[in-house]
Amino acid sequence: MAKTKWALDPAHSSVDFSVRHMMIANVKGTFNSFNAVIEADPADLTTASIEFTVETSSVDTRNADRDGHLVSADFFDVENHPTMTFKATNIEKTDEGEYKVTGDLTLRGVTKQETFEVTFEGQGKDPWGNEKAGFSATGSLNRSDYGLVWNTALETGGVLVGDKVKINLQIQAAKAE
Repeated sequence: MAKTKWALDPAHSSVDFSVRHMMIANVKGTFNSFNAVIEADPADLTTASIEFTVETSSVDTRNADRDGHLVSADFFDVENHPTMTFKATNIEKTDEGEYKVTGDLTLRGVTKQETFEVTFEGQGKDPWGNEKAGFSATGSLNRSDYGLVWNTALETGGVLVGDKVKINLQIQAAKAE
């Protein structure tokens, strides 16, 4: 298949994360508003063009107080940095349907190179004849690399919020006309 444009299907996609809390558990969250510009041959992503944008104000951890803190200047600072972006710069095939996608991640005005493990999950037509493709991606980043350094020391030792943030994306895209 030739390289074609794909439109993100937000109803069948998710951008999730988890981070250590109090050094004893993981807190999960999601972003409810995001978009991608994808130009790819799903059978061979090595030539793909991938740009992803997340609206940081759409963070949802199922706790309004925590979400309010996350959008503040202590964390995402959405007033000055309303989006987080990722633009792929190198895509390497590691196995059948498996890739390492490296690119520039910009969060809170800081750009760093990050790599995600991406799996092509499959392709097919939906009941209305639309061509769909599915992908999953996992990775992690250190939030302090992006200036997200707010924390509180615990009486028992350690800190309230871990530095490593695990990322999990489930993406379904429709072939654009």
